[in-house]
Amino acid sequence: QVQLVESGGGSVQTGGSLRLSCEVSGNKYNNYCVGWFRQAPGKEREGVAAIDSRSSTTYGDFVKGRFAISHDNAKNIAYLQMNNLQPEDTARYYCAADVGRGIFCYTRLPPRPVDFEYWGQGTQVAVSS
Repeated sequence: QVQLVESGGGSVQTGGSLRLSCEVSGNKYNNYCVGWFRQAPGKEREGVAAIDSRSSTTYGDFVKGRFAISHDNAKNIAYLQMNNLQPEDTARYYCAADVGRGIFCYTRLPPRPVDFEYWGQGTQVAVSS
């Protein structure tokens, strides 16, 4: 069973930075796509970024170069570096994974929640003005 545990959330002021981590365990496949999503109260869950085992990436349109996703395959950890954070980035951030033979991220569009099977519990990010 694939399990994901997020960490690194917190409270920052506008313009600040945070790095989120997602530790993935139980994946017995070499292929995967790991994504970050966020959900603010009263809003739909939206795709932030995703990265696959080939290191191909995709981002949500609102990221605009402020965030960067990366991974450390040896440690089975995916990271989301978030810079120049704004109050509208306040949300609960979730890590998700899709694993299996031949699984890669679809990089022509931002990540979609429906494409991911496994989810973490999330970590809260709050940005104050």
